[in-house]
Amino acid sequence: MRISVRRPRRLLSGFFVLALAALMPAWAQSSDDSGSAKPAGSDGGAPAVLPAPNPAAATNGPQPEKEDKRVFGVFPNYRTTDGNVPFQEITGRQKLAIGLKDSFDWPVYPVGGLFAALYQLENQNPEFGQGMKGYARRYGTALGDQIIGNMMTESIMPSLLHQDPRYFRIGKSHGGVLHRAGYAASRIFVSRTDSGGEQFNASEWLGNGVAVAISNAYYPDTRTVSDNIQRLGIACATDAFSQVMKEFWPDVKHKLFHRHETDTQPLLSESHPIAH
Repeated sequence: MRISVRRPRRLLSGFFVLALAALMPAWAQSSDDSGSAKPAGSDGGAPAVLPAPNPAAATNGPQPEKEDKRVFGVFPNYRTTDGNVPFQEITGRQKLAIGLKDSFDWPVYPVGGLFAALYQLENQNPEFGQGMKGYARRYGTALGDQIIGNMMTESIMPSLLHQDPRYFRIGKSHGGVLHRAGYAASRIFVSRTDSGGEQFNASEWLGNGVAVAISNAYYPDTRTVSDNIQRLGIACATDAFSQVMKEFWPDVKHKLFHRHETDTQPLLSESHPIAH
């Protein structure tokens, strides 16, 4: 899912997105520090008794991590998968399912309403006017931005270009906060292919480019080349922020709620096995 922020002068909406992305690693770091385990026996007590290893788990390799359906219980998160398990290709139908779920899950509608209210306060696209009519137009275009952008970058372009639209979360085992944040943000430039390799993320840039071009039909105030370049850059940047949120959300949730239980979903590759 993307959070639509269309122009640099959108101070309130831009600050909201940037603040969320900046706070996620900080919360995750706090979780790491507060949750550090003491060595066995360091407090003078008896050493901890570890459970016996599970032979089935040892022979079957890493188990897929279950992912939350929504970040903060609001932002759709159907695109995230565990990057620590062996790669498995997904089908075009599964790519379509990712885009549809990210675009039409129920939280999309109140989130669109919130951003429409921010755009109204900032008087974005003055031709829309104010009052309920202006708000309705901003709400409709905010939803249009999300749906068109999601479908282009998560379903249509990945299917045409044979790229994998998922975000492969690496987790704590792959380094510190800065490394993980850099990895998450860099995924707007790097994509997995259907064969498991890596290449330039053309789906992200071409998909957002097409979405920006389509948006010229309903944004009468921002149709110049400069406006289009700005919207493309901001769309890709907000996707990078979204991926940082997805990378650190499990850590933040554990910090906030002190538990690992999640509103989980199976990985697409797990719930829809592909026949060979």
